[in-house]
Amino acid sequence: MDQSIPKNEFIGHEEGHATETKRSWLFTRPDHKTGIVSWLTTVDHKRIGFLYGISALFFFLVGGVEALMIRMQLAVPNNDFISAQTYNEMFTMHATTMIFLAVMPLSAAFFNYIMPLQIGARDVAFPRLNGFAFWVFLAGAVILNIGFFAKSGLPDVGWFGYAPLTATAFSSEFAGDMSTDMWVMGLQLLGVSSVVGSLNFIVTIINMRAPGLTMMRLPVFTWMTLFTAFLIILSFPAITIALVEVMMDRNFGTHFFEVSGGGLPILWQHLFWVFGHPEVYILILPAMGIISEILPTFSRKPLFGYPIVVFSGAVIGLLGFGVWSHHMFTTGMGTVATAAFTLATMAIAVPTGVKIFNWIGTLWQGHLMMRTPMMFALGFVWMFMMGGFSGIMHSAAPADAQQQDSYFVVAHFHYVLIGGSIFALLAGIHYWFPLMFGRIVSEFWGKLSFWVIFIGFNVTFFPLHFVGLNGMPRRTFTYDDNMGWSSINLLSTIGAFILGIGIAVYFGVMIYTYYKGAKTKRDPWDGRTLEWSIPNPPPHHNFDVTPQVHARDAYWYEKHHKAEIEAEKAKQAADDEAHGGIHMPSNSWFPIITAAGMLLGAIFFCNHNFTGAIVGGVITFFGAWMWAVEGPGGYHLHPTKAGDGDADAKH
Repeated sequence: MDQSIPKNEFIGHEEGHATETKRSWLFTRPDHKTGIVSWLTTVDHKRIGFLYGISALFFFLVGGVEALMIRMQLAVPNNDFISAQTYNEMFTMHATTMIFLAVMPLSAAFFNYIMPLQIGARDVAFPRLNGFAFWVFLAGAVILNIGFFAKSGLPDVGWFGYAPLTATAFSSEFAGDMSTDMWVMGLQLLGVSSVVGSLNFIVTIINMRAPGLTMMRLPVFTWMTLFTAFLIILSFPAITIALVEVMMDRNFGTHFFEVSGGGLPILWQHLFWVFGHPEVYILILPAMGIISEILPTFSRKPLFGYPIVVFSGAVIGLLGFGVWSHHMFTTGMGTVATAAFTLATMAIAVPTGVKIFNWIGTLWQGHLMMRTPMMFALGFVWMFMMGGFSGIMHSAAPADAQQQDSYFVVAHFHYVLIGGSIFALLAGIHYWFPLMFGRIVSEFWGKLSFWVIFIGFNVTFFPLHFVGLNGMPRRTFTYDDNMGWSSINLLSTIGAFILGIGIAVYFGVMIYTYYKGAKTKRDPWDGRTLEWSIPNPPPHHNFDVTPQVHARDAYWYEKHHKAEIEAEKAKQAADDEAHGGIHMPSNSWFPIITAAGMLLGAIFFCNHNFTGAIVGGVITFFGAWMWAVEGPGGYHLHPTKAGDGDADAKH
């Protein structure tokens, strides 16, 4: 397949009428299809999804190592495996890494890779902006972790960054504790990445659906992508404002959160949790979307109550903005506010329960295929229910007063975020791996990894409910032998290592399968949605012919109406050729240059080197300006002329 991009921009339609427009080398779009340059300049949504996935899985392993260090310290009383300072750093980085550098970007990997395929698009609405979102994410990840290699060390403020812990009065002796500034700036860059990526997904879903793909025919995963994107752009401004205020307090002498200057530490809590609780649903809604794709496929029947599943997702997103203060029941908000947030927290369980009953309805009397993705999906349903039950307990203010800031809360949110989000994402990797790479994971090794992870997870976190109710507080560095917490903490640590072994087996199997796994045919699961209608791995242009959608399960309908669909495809192919073939976007250097400028400026700013920060700002401005004037680029493909499904580039 010849997909080379021309060194000059070509504007025109049919091959014989294409006209060449000469451009200076500075504006020339790169044409590399292989090698490092092709990856640095890529705008292909599938490659960008792959980059998100690899980065997320790497940081998932980093966060796992940080978690094991925490559990080693707490395994026995009065332990000195790591120092109190190192413990606080690991505590901060573990949560920050898992939430912002593992779960969110892994969800973004599926958004990028799968969502355009599900709606019959050839790319996202703004390909260069999509590349920029990834490189800014990577810049934020670098800044957050730079303390591993810098004298200032890692941040030690907790992932919640409660004031006044972020104040300069609590900084270390190193350069005004640059680590906290790095934490603030890294989260700001991650916010930029999330918001611009979300805007791109919203525009793509609304404007680039295949003909006939109405909103109520969208796959549930695409719906959850849409809801998650709206949650991000509506919730991130709150944490952005809060982080800017922290930065102003630390660097310019303001007093937003410092009591000595008339500030309010509790203001940070409100701003943080206005973002922080919708963030929980930003993490779980993609997981619910994945499960809603897997269960119908392996139950051999349509999703039960599709409209209800969709609307319940919307209700979850809406109510998610009205429950934040249940994290603050013990701060003395007053009875009226406490009652309001208690009711809202109880109410949000209703749409969540509706989804679970619909999933059970999908399984009921289905022809179940107990393949590895199905195992992880069923594990998700069970453990997410466990996390939901303990969450309902927190909604009652008197019970919450007992459980607040105890290890009961730690057990609760790990059942939601690992038993929920992570299990669903691992299921999604198994489910779409054959589509992405054309190879299928061994069922034996896949199920073995599931059971080791499942057992390890429950051994780790289920006992923590009891040690929390027995009074063990969160953020505890060590404890005395006479507290009665020793045996449960030792058991939990053993479980953590079992869980680590399961994760190691999982990734080992995936790596082996990528290189040596058995090749599989197209559509190995007998799928229902459009992504399974194309070859695996997908071609650069996704679809030879823009699909015509006639039903909710578009590919299922296509399999049962082959003659009708083939005639439609022939007509659509002729229409595409009449308009010059398939137009594809060209690569670009300027998304990564713009992101590099932001990275450089942020590092210098955190080091209080404002000259360097200005240089970074200039690079950012240069990249954005060149981005705007380099031209749209693009090239045409003619897959229907190739005869074998591959596309040849015509310029």
